[in-house]
Amino acid sequence: MMALNQLIGIGLRHPHYKQVLEDLPSIGWFEVHSENFFANGGINAQLITQVSLNYPLSLHGVGLSLGSASGVSYEHLARLANLIERINPQFVSEHLSWGQVNGIFMPDLLPVPYTQESFQVLKQNILITQDFLKREIFIENPSSYIEYHASEQQEAQFLVELCKATGAKILLDVNNIFVSASNHGWDAKQYIDSIQKGLVKEIHIAGHSTKTLPNNQILRIDTHDSFVCSEVWDLYAYAIERFGSTPTLLEWDAEIPALSVLIDEASKCETYLSSYQKQARQAHA
Repeated sequence: MMALNQLIGIGLRHPHYKQVLEDLPSIGWFEVHSENFFANGGINAQLITQVSLNYPLSLHGVGLSLGSASGVSYEHLARLANLIERINPQFVSEHLSWGQVNGIFMPDLLPVPYTQESFQVLKQNILITQDFLKREIFIENPSSYIEYHASEQQEAQFLVELCKATGAKILLDVNNIFVSASNHGWDAKQYIDSIQKGLVKEIHIAGHSTKTLPNNQILRIDTHDSFVCSEVWDLYAYAIERFGSTPTLLEWDAEIPALSVLIDEASKCETYLSSYQKQARQAHA
């Protein structure tokens, strides 16, 4: 297997646990879903501890529900804080979404309306989360399939103002931008241009799928089950030009191929990172 630039990581998923621990492939870092490792004992706890001794880790949450008006769960936060203490991750991230109300949990990352009311809910929940964890978190832009008539701002503007108000940073998912922009008719490059350079601390790339609706409209779906398409690579190049050499993660969560395939796909980021670094050196020469 080839060696990855230390800025480039991949999502560590169950089919590759054993191979990663046995082979210790040359990968910059791994991301795991936080909730899969909340238990203090058992095989998963042993695994994540062993991996953390050999690689930088990022914890990516899917269940905190920062957009819920009923607030974040302190039990969830306590489990997350315990995991952070055990493995000392380089990044901790969550989504600009909601998934629970009054103790009822939805099996999805649901979009929030971009209103002042939602802003205040998210602001409070992010501040509570960061205060409890005693660290900065990253907020990921969502993929979406509907928009709310009640929204008062564009998504990028809402996310930027939220991060400025809380001190959180942005996990910029380039595939999510492409999916949402395609579904809603947004300008994907304009979305990136509207985000200040210092706010983006991590980038995600992934594959997605499409579905043709009865009206012949193409719906893009964030499935993480295929190779990154050329349009997303182009948008990634645009993001790197704007934000510079940024830690980048390849997500692949379904129809997961061999580890060597993931590493090969992630390695494509090197072309864009190296190009930016070369331009930066020339500019300062």
